[in-house]
Amino acid sequence: MARVTTTNRRDALRAGAGLVAGGALAAGCGTGPKTTTATRTAPESAVTSSAKPSPTAPAAPGPRAYPGQPAQITHGPRTRPQLALTFHGQGDPALAQALLTTAERHGAHLTVLAVGSWLDEHPGLARRILDGGHDLGNHTQRHISVNDLPEADARKEITDCADRLRRLTGSIGTWFRPSRAPTASALVATLARRAGYPHVLSYDVDSLDYTSPGAAAVTRKVLSEVREGSVVSLHFGYEDTVAALPDVLTELDRRKLRAVTTTELLS
Repeated sequence: MARVTTTNRRDALRAGAGLVAGGALAAGCGTGPKTTTATRTAPESAVTSSAKPSPTAPAAPGPRAYPGQPAQITHGPRTRPQLALTFHGQGDPALAQALLTTAERHGAHLTVLAVGSWLDEHPGLARRILDGGHDLGNHTQRHISVNDLPEADARKEITDCADRLRRLTGSIGTWFRPSRAPTASALVATLARRAGYPHVLSYDVDSLDYTSPGAAAVTRKVLSEVREGSVVSLHFGYEDTVAALPDVLTELDRRKLRAVTTTELLS
């Protein structure tokens, strides 16, 4: 396994220096720490006219059903040398840019589950993600514990984020993942399906990057558990993740495992 070095960390962060840093660091789902800024909803005026889909830009792909797959997907086929690196999308946009750029330099494509309030603050990132060949999906509007909400509030968390995605890209995105939990409750899965998402996207490998364990620990955790078909949970907004990604991708290349979008993984 390649060693995570200070140079790797510095180079990865430099790749994102072209964007202005801003926004709260992403809080991890499940047992990760919560942040108050993660639940702030930006005003509607934050989505400016420039954030509307370009007349010349094709509409983003929408959700599709995968016959034979369960309602909540944790992994793809174990018979092909592919896996999906999925990112909970919020936090400093410069770190997001660094992760996207690193992936693209390695020929990898990611799946980004974006928080709606993050898209309100940084609407240009929706098209940036799609233009890089990555999947873009729904991770609720405010990144609060959606499984614990009353039905009407849970529905609004899902549909508000879907509306942001539709406004920015022309579709509601390809996937839905619940916030603050690895899997959706029966109610949330039903609400997501009614909103247009046939499947909930879960995962079988949790990087635990939101605990800020250090880049080497993130790298070890991911590489010790991934296999063909894995869906890996990672996060934008953490320097450890930015520093770890080059070594993760280098080792995946050595193992001849391709990092593809979840859509490609299941196609």
